[in-house]
Amino acid sequence: MIYQAYSTQANALELVKPLAAAAGRMLRLPWPLLRRDWTIRKFAGVLETFADLTVTHARPSFGIESITIDNRSCKVTEETAYSTPFATLLRFRKDNLAPQPRVLLVAPMSGHFATLLRATVKTMLADHDVYITDWHNIRDVPLTGGSFDLGDFTGHVIKFLQVIGPGSHVVAVCQPCVPVLAAAALIAQDGDEAQPRSMTLMAGPIDTRVNPTKVNELAVNQPIDWFERNLIFDVPFPYQGAQRRVYPGFLQLAAFLNMNLERHLRSFDDMAEARAANDLTKLQVIREFYEEYFAVMDLPAEFYLETVKGVFQDHLLPLGKLDVHGRRVDPRAIRRTALLTVEGERDDICGLGQTLAAQDLCSGLRQHMKLHRVQTGVGHYGVFSGRRWNNEVYPVLRDIIQMTN
Repeated sequence: MIYQAYSTQANALELVKPLAAAAGRMLRLPWPLLRRDWTIRKFAGVLETFADLTVTHARPSFGIESITIDNRSCKVTEETAYSTPFATLLRFRKDNLAPQPRVLLVAPMSGHFATLLRATVKTMLADHDVYITDWHNIRDVPLTGGSFDLGDFTGHVIKFLQVIGPGSHVVAVCQPCVPVLAAAALIAQDGDEAQPRSMTLMAGPIDTRVNPTKVNELAVNQPIDWFERNLIFDVPFPYQGAQRRVYPGFLQLAAFLNMNLERHLRSFDDMAEARAANDLTKLQVIREFYEEYFAVMDLPAEFYLETVKGVFQDHLLPLGKLDVHGRRVDPRAIRRTALLTVEGERDDICGLGQTLAAQDLCSGLRQHMKLHRVQTGVGHYGVFSGRRWNNEVYPVLRDIIQMTN
């Protein structure tokens, strides 16, 4: 019922938004008594901001058509390297370049699309042949596609590394750090040639017992059946995934907004003021962030519940109890894959030390094959996007890949 209620409300808002936009434009007209009144201009900005902020459920475009390498423009083409009902292995192919290190960038399946890593991809493209896990919105996957749990996520990482081929590298951002570490361990346990030469884990919940954050506390304050009763719903018709059980993306978005409500309200107010002041540069920066932030996807119920219980409540990986489809994961088997872990000093989603825990789990690696970095002055998103990512984090990641390639 909640899914239907949300759809009804969203449809109603879409009818109101054109009226709000029109009213905002009307108030912006050079009326003699109003054109210099800041309050009126600010109100017009509020109306236009309301009309502009839309929650969507389709993946935005990456929009990376070219990059500059050695002062020359290089065309970038998206191509499908492999596909399943749940994900596309997307490659950003560049023309007329010498071979570069192949990197699998594993995007989180946490309510947002892989385009959340657009800035990460753009930075890495100059020096690497970049592939990304482009997860599909599960509400668009028919029931005939089967189920998708944490083990299936891990299996997709393994398959994608095998498709890319021996000698590749893997980078995980946030949530997928656990399944990526599991995938690397299972590949090593099998002696598979697809073992990555390096593995970078960025701001991921390897061991959430360490320095728990508000996110971690929310996950352990209720038993797992509470999450199933209160957060899991059936996809309604006419979506292709009708009757599939999901954690809806709009609920995840609401939870994210509520965690930092004051900051988001301040951003919305900044957008209104930027419109009133005709500060288009500031407006565009904030608008681009929320266009991406408000593009949400549903999560498979089995994947979400298994992640909450196995990663946040039972801590299966750090306790050596994680099984993937009947196989025990042993990170000590990793001996040929260099490890880089990265954390943000101000991360309020994944606390300091949670990703570092991977260093101890990978005890089969010699010390010279391990490196940890705490990036000062950044929160969660600053680890993989923004100025410090470009200038301070990325060079470390690039050097690790170059040294092990």
